[in-house]
Amino acid sequence: FSVLGFMAEEQGVDIAAVAQSGPGLAFIAYPRAVAMMPLPQLWAVCFFLMIIMLGLDTQFVSLEALMTSVTDLYPHQIRRGRRRELLLLLVCVVCFLVGLVMVTPGGLYVFQIYDHFSCSGASLLLLSIFQSLAIGWVYGADRFSANIRDMTGYDPLPVFKLCWKYLTPAVCTATFIFSLVRWSPLSLGKGLVAPVWASTLGWLLTLSSVSLLPIWAIYALITAPGTLAQRFQFLCSPTPESSLAFNHIPTSGSALTYSPVRPFSEKPKEQIVELIQEKTT
Repeated sequence: FSVLGFMAEEQGVDIAAVAQSGPGLAFIAYPRAVAMMPLPQLWAVCFFLMIIMLGLDTQFVSLEALMTSVTDLYPHQIRRGRRRELLLLLVCVVCFLVGLVMVTPGGLYVFQIYDHFSCSGASLLLLSIFQSLAIGWVYGADRFSANIRDMTGYDPLPVFKLCWKYLTPAVCTATFIFSLVRWSPLSLGKGLVAPVWASTLGWLLTLSSVSLLPIWAIYALITAPGTLAQRFQFLCSPTPESSLAFNHIPTSGSALTYSPVRPFSEKPKEQIVELIQEKTT
């Protein structure tokens, strides 16, 4: 806001005349404002260095979340030698090749479609709703709090349990409904509205992430053993394989009461070494 206010003051216009949204704000409006300031080269270096750092941090979080999920899903196949590093390299190369589309002459429009439908809005909020419900009600807020105590040695405040179970799902749901009510077609700037094929491609991008939740749930429900009720109970209960947190927590049902044990930080060093060796072999 300070940069936009500076531009409006220098040009003698209202701030609404210089304000932009989307990538144009970072790559058009800000560089133009920096060029008007004293020592523009210094401010330009600081600004674009900040953009690079923000992009790298986001990349670290996104890739680590993906790699952790895949590694936990196939631990015996990936936790051998340099397989995890090679898989990470493969993912980075694939993402790099896909990202080359966004630096073509029409890449800015592709970026806007991807950003509008896939990286923000309904898909992100819907995934957040399901994740908060899974942690607070399916996995259980008490069990999740016990896991944190095992890893840190401290009990989370009771207010966090209320947030996991009630506040976070309610806020995400309200925001999701509000985004649907205020939804408008994608605008490509200068009054241009995205064509039908672009909007169709955008909704397919949204479904590519959101549809994985019901598809995987149906697949797990079909392949699980037992009756339908037993399958639901089995799929909604954590596996007792983790020796770090699950041995003392019953797995029949969700959100069970935590029974006090020695936290992970207070275990003998020999036992901690054995647990780490079991997780890495």
